[in-house]
Parts: sequence; structure tokens; C-alpha cells
Amino acid sequence: MVERLEEMERRYEELISLLSSPQVIEDRERIKAILKEKGTMEEVVEDYREYKKLAREIANTEILLKTDSEIVALAQEEIVELKERQKIALSQIEKALAPQDQNDDRDIIVEIRAGVGGGEASLFAADLFRMYARYAQNKGWEVEAISQNPTEVGGFKEVIFEIRGKGTFGKLKYESGVHRVQRVPLTEAGGRIHTSTATVAVLPQVEEAEVDISPRDLQVEFFRSSGPGGQNVNKLSTAVRIIHLPTRITVVCQDERSQWKNRIKAMKILRARLKSMEEERKRESVEAERRSQVGSGDRAEKIRTYNIPQGRVTDHRVGVSFHNLPQIMEGNLDDIISSLEDEVTKGTKVDPGFILA
Repeated sequence: MVERLEEMERRYEELISLLSSPQVIEDRERIKAILKEKGTMEEVVEDYREYKKLAREIANTEILLKTDSEIVALAQEEIVELKERQKIALSQIEKALAPQDQNDDRDIIVEIRAGVGGGEASLFAADLFRMYARYAQNKGWEVEAISQNPTEVGGFKEVIFEIRGKGTFGKLKYESGVHRVQRVPLTEAGGRIHTSTATVAVLPQVEEAEVDISPRDLQVEFFRSSGPGGQNVNKLSTAVRIIHLPTRITVVCQDERSQWKNRIKAMKILRARLKSMEEERKRESVEAERRSQVGSGDRAEKIRTYNIPQGRVTDHRVGVSFHNLPQIMEGNLDDIISSLEDEVTKGTKVDPGFILA
């Protein structure tokens, strides 16, 4: 592993030198390729250098342990702090060296649907939408609603939205699955805890050229937009329903006042679903490997429980509970996501005792 990191550092320095070469400066395509390669290893090289720097500082500070008692106490405190920083740098290296999904840097489409639980399930779907929107805002990403099917109680039967930003799919791809909430509804006079569910699907955005869709395979229908309870809220038929005949995948978009804009959004969702279906078929050929680590991310798989009375969130794939539910619902998902990433990177653990020059 050390050899691999050293080789990456050497190659990184070589790429920096190439960028200042007169021959390369005149070749735009080569500059573009070099910058792309440099970008793929920049973070891991920086973390590796930080790890080596901290290792040297720890070694120098340990020398002070052999001096007088006052300095020893300060040195011990500093060593504890340095090792904690070193642990963080090591964790970042391990994550960077883990096998990368080619979709990790793509923008995403998130689909949330109310499951079992009636009105409570729709309210939970709205809670999840808000949670992911807050998380995206914390990361500086953009959120845009694509399609919403609200309920009279203030929730959603379905809500579909985009999140755009660096690494969005890589961070949120493990959110796909069944989310379960346990809480006492406001209408429950007896104080009994009810269980409701919502499903989440996280799909990487797909470029038009990546999925070939024949117009002959599409059945496109237009109708009036509707609001909670099904009542028409638009006098014009701007809502769009697209049915992909070979797969029977159906997409409905009605948020925009323009028929054209609704169609564009509906096609965006359709492409993402078709690409996801294609990749799922490929993954099924390696089922055992696919279900290793943190699970498949299958939409039918119960992945997490939100217990409101106890203020606890449990992720069933890693068997870890988090006792800061209010903060999590406000979009503070970093600890949960890190625990999932750590589970995935177990196969690429770096020996923390390796010698660094």
C-alpha cells in the first residue's frame, strides 16, 4: 500500500511539472487530460503528505518524553492530538483508495415515495425530503424539485428532485432503500407508537447520449395538473405522462406551467430509471459481491429506522445507532454516511503502523 501511495505522489509531481512544459502548454487536449488525472489523485496525495508530516511531528515530540516532567506532560497531550489528526488523515486515504464507482461524481435524481402508514407515511416522506435538502444545502449543492404529489395533510405521496454538486451520488448512493419511522401521531390520543415507511431511490443523472430511447417506444400524454385530493389546479393541459412501452416505466411531471419543461424533466427521470435498470441487470450477474459490504441499496431493503420517542436513528446495514435524531433530521448526515463509507473501505485498510519517511 505504501508503494502505491509513493507512486501516486511521484506521478502527481510529474503531472505538475508537465503543466509548465512548453510542449504541453500548446496542446489544449493534453492539458485537459493532465488536469483530469491530477484531480483524481490530488486529495489522496494531500492526505498522504499530511499523514507523513504528522508522523514526523509525533516522532519528534516523542523525543521530549525523555526530558523533564513538565515538558513530558505537554508532550503527551500534543501526541494525543497529533495521533487523532493522523487517524483522520488515514481514514481519508483509505476512502480515496477504495474502489470508485464511475457514477460517484454525477448529479443525482432522488425519488421519495410514501409507503405503509397512510397520512403518517406521507408526512415522513416530506421529512426525508427536507432532511436531504438541508444536507445538500450544508454541502453547498443545488436542489431543484422535479415533481411533487402532495397530500392534504401536508406530506407527499411522491416527491422527486435533483441535487447538483461535486460528488453527490458518491455521498448519497447508499440512501436507497426502505426508511422506517416510529413515532406517536398527533391524532393518536392514546399515545401509541405507529410505524410508517417511505422508500428512497437515488439515481445518477444520465446524459441524453448515454441512453438510446426511440420515439416509437414512447407513449406521451398531456393532462391538467392536479393538487392535493386530485383537484385540477391548472386550466391548461401542461402536465406530462410518458410511458416507456418496452419496460412500462411511467413518469409523470406536472410542477412546471410549461408542457415543454415538464416533458424535459420527465425524460430526465426516464433516462435515469432506464440506466439504473440496465446497471441492476449487470449487478445481478455478480450477486454475491453486490450484496457484500453495506448491502445492495435495493429499494425493497429496509435500511434505517428513525425512532422519534427515543431520539435514535439506527442503520441496519452496519448495525450502528445514532442518538442525535433532531440534528440528523436537520441534514447532519455526515456521521451516518461516514459509517457506511468505512464499512465499504474495510477491504482497503491501510496499516496505521507503516513506516513513513
